[in-house]
Amino acid sequence: MIFTNALNTESNRGLTVMHQNTHRATRRMRPRNNAPLHAVAHHHRGIGLRFADMLKSGRGAWVAFLAVLGPGLLAGLSDDDPAGITTYSVLGADFGYRLLWIIPASTVLLVQFHLMAVRIGAATGKGFVGIIREKWGRGAGYFAVGGLLFANFGTICAEYAGISAAGGLLGIPSWISAPLAGVIISLVVVLGSFHRVERVLLVISSTLALYIVDGLLAGPDWGEVMHHSVIPHLPMNAAGWIAIAAALGTTLAPWGLAFIQSYAVDKKITLESLRWARVDVIIGSVLTGVIGLAIAVACAATLNKAGVHIADAGDAAKALEPLAGRFATVLFGAGLLGASLLAAAIVPIATAYSIAEGVGEPASLDLDSHHFQWFYAAFIGLTIAAVSVVSLPGLPLIPLIYTSQVVNAVVLPLHVIAIQMLAADASIMGKARSAPWSRVAGWCSIVLILACVLALGWSWLSGL
Repeated sequence: MIFTNALNTESNRGLTVMHQNTHRATRRMRPRNNAPLHAVAHHHRGIGLRFADMLKSGRGAWVAFLAVLGPGLLAGLSDDDPAGITTYSVLGADFGYRLLWIIPASTVLLVQFHLMAVRIGAATGKGFVGIIREKWGRGAGYFAVGGLLFANFGTICAEYAGISAAGGLLGIPSWISAPLAGVIISLVVVLGSFHRVERVLLVISSTLALYIVDGLLAGPDWGEVMHHSVIPHLPMNAAGWIAIAAALGTTLAPWGLAFIQSYAVDKKITLESLRWARVDVIIGSVLTGVIGLAIAVACAATLNKAGVHIADAGDAAKALEPLAGRFATVLFGAGLLGASLLAAAIVPIATAYSIAEGVGEPASLDLDSHHFQWFYAAFIGLTIAAVSVVSLPGLPLIPLIYTSQVVNAVVLPLHVIAIQMLAADASIMGKARSAPWSRVAGWCSIVLILACVLALGWSWLSGL
């Protein structure tokens, strides 16, 4: 009898465990309360719960900040990509200190619109293309995807061109360095969880601090740096306007705005955690401007002073050696490689977010095997296409890099106007809609952006 009772008890335990396992499997296959699939994926990984627990634990401000750290830093620092480094290098080498003011000015705009994008993501739980699709319909969503895809693909090619340039400093041909980097980045993004991918990207982003050291090693005239960073001086020719538009387009890139909103949603940033997310955005944006300024200053103090003209960031690294020493060249090249790897992961991720949102599919770095098709297929497809283009022999990479930033500047007005309208829409944002002063500041900034783009067009037409 005792044996029978024990057997029955054990059998009941087995049935209970089986029932629990079946229940868990059912929960994995069916979204809770019609929750979006990316939210279910986060539930499986435990990311959303972990962040929520950290924010509610009462363990202090530092823990709360760490819980939301990432979107602002990654979106900001990835703007200092190979295309950005090339743009800042040309800005300093060709125009000296004269046009430095565009970098701090662009940084202010970066803070403003990144904060706006994060707030929209926190209030709606949708990325940029997702909320456009909901507000203005499927056609508007497809149009937004098309615009971002057109602007972003040139930038993705520019990231792998930067990897090729960094490999070239070590004698590695582009047909080896670009595909190898593409394989490594794809494995990290596709196989890693959200948390693991983010940690890898944050570690890579730390290499950009090397440019600050490079700026100090160049020994610039700090009085000139301060003067031209604060007081605007207009360009004297069409090339100067192109440089300004390129600097604006590389600092305040449309793909960066799309990425930070979708990534904030992916990380489960909410209105309750928005206070600390703002700190993350401001730190990331300011660091972006400081690093960009350091690159331009380093080239202005050395290359411009010596009358050296460059075509790309790799040329800048090589030209620095006789002027600032071998150590400066090594730092510049190492920073270029780190920036290339960081942006070569983030820009395709940003584009994959937009494509998946545009077709109404889930978009997350934590999707399970049943729901990853559109997001990861877009990421891998963009990576393969960009690597293939960059690996072509004799391809004029530098015009591609520089042109991609001008295209970003031209596409930018449409993007920031859409963000401004969405942030002010009470039907979407509710009580989180932008304040009157914020709306006025936003439209003033948009007017400045339009003025830069129109000046670029006028200078180009007058030169024909």
